[in-house]
Amino acid sequence: MKQHKEVKISYFAAHLTTIVSVTLVLLIIGTIALVSLGAAGESRRLREKIELSVVMADTVGNDRAAQVCDIVATQPYARGARLITREEALHIWTEETGEDLEETFGVNPLSPEITFSVAADYASPAKLKAISAGLMKLSGVEAVAAPDASMVEAMHRNIERLTLILGGIALVMIVISFVLINNTVHLSIHSRRFTIHTMQLVGATHGFIRRPFVGNAMISGLIAGLIASGILAAVYFSAPELGLEDAVAAIPREALALTAAMLVCIGALICALAASIATTRYLLKDYDQLFR
Repeated sequence: MKQHKEVKISYFAAHLTTIVSVTLVLLIIGTIALVSLGAAGESRRLREKIELSVVMADTVGNDRAAQVCDIVATQPYARGARLITREEALHIWTEETGEDLEETFGVNPLSPEITFSVAADYASPAKLKAISAGLMKLSGVEAVAAPDASMVEAMHRNIERLTLILGGIALVMIVISFVLINNTVHLSIHSRRFTIHTMQLVGATHGFIRRPFVGNAMISGLIAGLIASGILAAVYFSAPELGLEDAVAAIPREALALTAAMLVCIGALICALAASIATTRYLLKDYDQLFR
């Protein structure tokens, strides 16, 4: 009786250890998912802030500049193309500097200009260079001013490296979870070895015997998924008080809900799969080996 009680205590402790370990794994997976979503959103936002300016030649009038603006607006890489006429350019210059160029030179020396933001998929140094080269071929275009997008690219690469590192950690912890779940199943089989043997004698299939072990493991995975989702949700909604509002600003609530649902499913799947493999392995053992 005492030995049976000790086995039950060990079995409960193993189940608790499994829930804790799987929760940690799911927290890492959830963090990776949210970091990836947030990084993708922030990277896209920064890319779409990159703005190009097409400066027309001094001899080009507003009409030709408007034609070029229409051409630019139809390109797949352009977002919000806007024409700044000679008069608007002079007005902006006067407001910003307080200097009236028309009064100084007798004429308006400024050229029409077209500004537009690029679509996120085109905001790389190589593509910006190709866009500038294409715009320079248009009649009346004197210069194209494009900012340096290398910083955005460097940030994107660093985020990818961080995601790979976190993914490696999550993979290691998944392996550890499999080992712990295997230990839990082993204790469960040991505590019910006589019942299992009797079921086998009366013709119970491996699937019938395996079902409760897989079900219990799946429940542990569901609990772990709910705990991990709850922790992530608590951090997300507590971000303003923790000073992390900028970190979660790029993560919509829909993404959080999707991540939480994913964690619950992954937790149940990991535990069910590990329990199924472990139970099958033990049931395929000889009768004497089962009780060792």
